[in-house]
Amino acid sequence: MGFPDRIERTVELAHPPAAVWTALTTADGLSAWFGDEAEIDLRPGGLGRVAWIGDRSAEIRVERVEKPAVFGFTWPVDGMPDDDPRRTYVEFTLRAHDGGTRLTVVETGFAQLPDSQYPATYRSHTEGWARELDELAASLDAG
Repeated sequence: MGFPDRIERTVELAHPPAAVWTALTTADGLSAWFGDEAEIDLRPGGLGRVAWIGDRSAEIRVERVEKPAVFGFTWPVDGMPDDDPRRTYVEFTLRAHDGGTRLTVVETGFAQLPDSQYPATYRSHTEGWARELDELAASLDAG
């Protein structure tokens, strides 16, 4: 396909990697910025759930855990039928930087989407990661 398959965002956070790791990999941490409720079994193959009140929820499957540097999960594609096996992969990479953390999030797997669905889903996730990472920074700053 001629579509980009990847979204990548990098942010500088004024918090140590251990604090950012906790925000990314615990139920309390996730529910403070990424949805309103969260559950997570933090091990490869572990399952989790993120829910947004009044909106939607997403089941996640933990794929990669390399504390405190890399956390990755797969999740279903918005708008696809519940039984559709296609998922995108989200990976967070944390690096200590200037007394804080440089966090990079990469989501891949968009090229597998049907042509009719790709533009809206890709745009939604591009905008969503910008918004969610702002919420992560605000949550850490408030904490």
